[in-house]
Amino acid sequence: MDQARDGQSPGLGPTFTFTAELWEYEGKGAWIFASLPSKVADDIREITEGRRNGFGSVKVLAVVNATRWSTSVFPDGSRNTFLLPVKKAVRLAEGISEGDAVTFRLELVL
Repeated sequence: MDQARDGQSPGLGPTFTFTAELWEYEGKGAWIFASLPSKVADDIREITEGRRNGFGSVKVLAVVNATRWSTSVFPDGSRNTFLLPVKKAVRLAEGISEGDAVTFRLELVL
């Protein structure tokens, strides 16, 4: 997986770019997620220590190609990372689906 810490946008926290495979949650519902690479997750943990929201979530602005949306990443203890939910509208707009390797840009909202 490619990954990079890009810096910081005005009014937002640091920005990260990475590539991750989309996968479907096997529980109730049809949620599709991307697991953040461990380096990105470690950086987000460090930056947001003591400032995370409910369930340990972190607000982000996510970007895939031309599509940008507000969401949160959620900690996943079993994978020791954060999970990025990828909405159906985003997947349809960008022509991406489960199993695809997708490049994301995340801007932390601190």
